[in-house]
Amino acid sequence: MGWLYQHAIKPALFRLDPERAHELGVEALALLGRMRPLCAWLERVHRLAPEHHRPVEAFGLKFPNAVGLAAGFDKNGHAWPAAAALGFGHVEIGTVTHHAQPGNPRPRAFRYPAESAVINRMGFNNAGAAALAARLAKQAGPGHRAIPLGINLGKSKVTPLDQAMADYLGSFRLLADHADYVVINVSSPNTPGLRELQDAAWLKPLLAALVDENKTRVAAGKPRRPLLLKIAPDLSFPQIDAALQVIADLRLDGIIATNTTLARPGALAAVTEAGGLSGAPVRRRSTEIINYIARATNGRLPIIGVGGIMDEAAAGEKLDAGATLVQLYTGLIYRGPFFAAEIARALAERQRG
Repeated sequence: MGWLYQHAIKPALFRLDPERAHELGVEALALLGRMRPLCAWLERVHRLAPEHHRPVEAFGLKFPNAVGLAAGFDKNGHAWPAAAALGFGHVEIGTVTHHAQPGNPRPRAFRYPAESAVINRMGFNNAGAAALAARLAKQAGPGHRAIPLGINLGKSKVTPLDQAMADYLGSFRLLADHADYVVINVSSPNTPGLRELQDAAWLKPLLAALVDENKTRVAAGKPRRPLLLKIAPDLSFPQIDAALQVIADLRLDGIIATNTTLARPGALAAVTEAGGLSGAPVRRRSTEIINYIARATNGRLPIIGVGGIMDEAAAGEKLDAGATLVQLYTGLIYRGPFFAAEIARALAERQRG
């Protein structure tokens, strides 16, 4: 399948606009997800042998392998039922906002094959939290899935910063019943003002409100949902320290490091397209931040490492730096649909060796 993707499917997709190619990928996985016998067979093919591999346990959940599909690929919850068939050990959908929104004007996604990179300024294009909740209500719920499902929440563009708390709470209330864990995304560069929410003065009351809402769920007899924060690679180390202090004070369950970057390193220095950069050029910075967080928290805070995983070495590097789990998305574009299965097998071999 790898040869077929590299020599036939990928060249055809790369002749298309990147966003159209992405839409076709989502449609193909949504179709696969409806073909349950085929999905079940592929899940068995890609399941790691339990005698050779220990599942990963983090924030109260069990992951069959360490490799997840990052948020951004499946914003509206159409394709995720096929993720386990591709070899993923978890999947994160979204980013979803409380209000439906079209995102930024097209074109808004750009490939840079020589650098194994993508720049996007999608702008949280999605059908909204209510539409996603309605779709998930018809699909397998927590406890009945092959792999954990995370839901990534962002702020609606029309919502002012001083009303962000209500916006996130509205999405959380609609979607928490359907999530195995919930991610608070305050780090996308493509919604004006969003990254200001990473500042402790905004971040602490926002996260405190979500923690309180989780407690309200428990008091009502509903399960608590693990809460994770997703941060940008462009934060300074003192800014990361401030975010980690908020996480510690509120006892959040984990952190995702990192989102896309506004930096344009190396050969991309002359690129003028606005948006967040992902892929190989982000690898070093995301790993630095993972290592910094792991050392700052003495390894006690679960970290999902994201950024620049284009091969097995990059995935292993994230785990060596202190990540508990890893996620990929851009690597899928360049390496093909079963890239996650390859990475999961390679990481299992490292675990054995």
